[in-house]
Amino acid sequence: MNGAAASSAGSPLEWRFSQVFGERTAGEEVQEVDIISAIEFDKSGDHLATGDRGGRVVLFERTDTKDRGGSRRDAEQMDYAVKHPEFRYKTEFQSHEPEFDYLKSLEIEEKINKIRWCQPANGALFLLSTNDKTIKYWKVQEKKIKKISEMNIDPSKAFGDNRPSPSSPPQLLANGVHDYLSKDFSFPPGGIPSLRLPMVTSQETSLVARCRRVYAHAHDYHINSISNSSDGETFISADDLRVNLWNLEISNQSFNIVDVKPTNMEDLTEVITSAEFHPIHCNMLAYSSSKGSIRLIDMRQSALCDSHTKLFEEPEAPGSRSFFTEIIASISDIKFSRDGRYILSRDYMTLKLWDINMDSGPVASYQVHEHLRPKLCDLYENDSIFDKFECCVSGDGLRVATGSYSNLFRVFGASKGSTEAATLEASKNPTRRQIQTPARPSRSMTSMIRRGSESPGAENGNANDFTNKLLHMAWHPTENSIACAAANSLYMYYA
Repeated sequence: MNGAAASSAGSPLEWRFSQVFGERTAGEEVQEVDIISAIEFDKSGDHLATGDRGGRVVLFERTDTKDRGGSRRDAEQMDYAVKHPEFRYKTEFQSHEPEFDYLKSLEIEEKINKIRWCQPANGALFLLSTNDKTIKYWKVQEKKIKKISEMNIDPSKAFGDNRPSPSSPPQLLANGVHDYLSKDFSFPPGGIPSLRLPMVTSQETSLVARCRRVYAHAHDYHINSISNSSDGETFISADDLRVNLWNLEISNQSFNIVDVKPTNMEDLTEVITSAEFHPIHCNMLAYSSSKGSIRLIDMRQSALCDSHTKLFEEPEAPGSRSFFTEIIASISDIKFSRDGRYILSRDYMTLKLWDINMDSGPVASYQVHEHLRPKLCDLYENDSIFDKFECCVSGDGLRVATGSYSNLFRVFGASKGSTEAATLEASKNPTRRQIQTPARPSRSMTSMIRRGSESPGAENGNANDFTNKLLHMAWHPTENSIACAAANSLYMYYA
């Protein structure tokens, strides 16, 4: 860790509001199809994609890094000032439509479950999007609109005596050619000084999204994850019981690399909840389960990876088991850190950080909304206990973040000895509901750090707003900038 990174890790960040897209007015009713269901930055951080329940993908592009001219002094001042990232709407397209599986009498929603960016090429952007059953590979490119210009005669002035153009079509001559040189046509006085060939010019550009490939009919259950490999050629898709490996160029064939389906479905005890490729090693991937475990597998070991290389799970504390234990232990999302050394997992109550070289337990655990533990019965009754919150890691690996209820999200310091634990609200005033965090986190005898057990929002009486939940968020790959979705609104913050 260099000096700049060390100082960044030592002091808590001050988060500021940057932008909002699709902000609701007071009392405005949100349409179900407009609710955002996926967020993803590309590797450069210059593009952001969101997917919604209506099957649409919306792209945003960064504007504050383009055409930044000026003197050297201005550039040096910009280095000292906090950069204010700015994005603008780029384009949108309909990625998925509602379908019906006639064999199973099952409706397939158009809702976008996941978006993943692929390698750009020749000025075009490529991305994968998926609903419950079908993955699509999209190419988004600027197309030039061609127009014919430099005509010899202005059509509006082609007819003399200010007469309108004749409504009847021109007469046909004996050889079948239209008689354009009829009495209704007149040359300008003095004739035409020079004849010019019409020119085809491209003055405007338009963004066009084209579906290059469709990867279908490979999953019997709902797809919960897609993740592309560092080799730029392959990607995985995961449903409840299987993980499949695809080549981007081949849409009619995939390889099943993980299959947890038992011979008798009555023996089923856990399902796959999330899967992610290692960011550097294209032969390694991790997948999480509903029992709270993460398995790291190496595809070099065998074609069907039934056995894992490493198993990460936290032993259950004696005497702590209850009816809700297994439900809240289910991992809803996992993310690798950028260097691939750590895995961040989110279960219902906590964020956990795992070192892939240490499978005895997590190196840190962060309590997201511990104040809800006495209300688990209510959360079970209204199905909120099954909400799937996503998590994200900063590009430098020094911080982690995840969402909660009442449109709140939490940011924790992940470096050794950090006590940073911020509670922010997805609004134009993110620190409105911030709570004073304890000076030092409570520590156990092991290397685990438990932090953030204070109750965010407890002082404002709206702590139990289970309808407003912040499920989806993404961290910029190189800067301290977060994008998060509150219903149909996309909020962006920077520090």
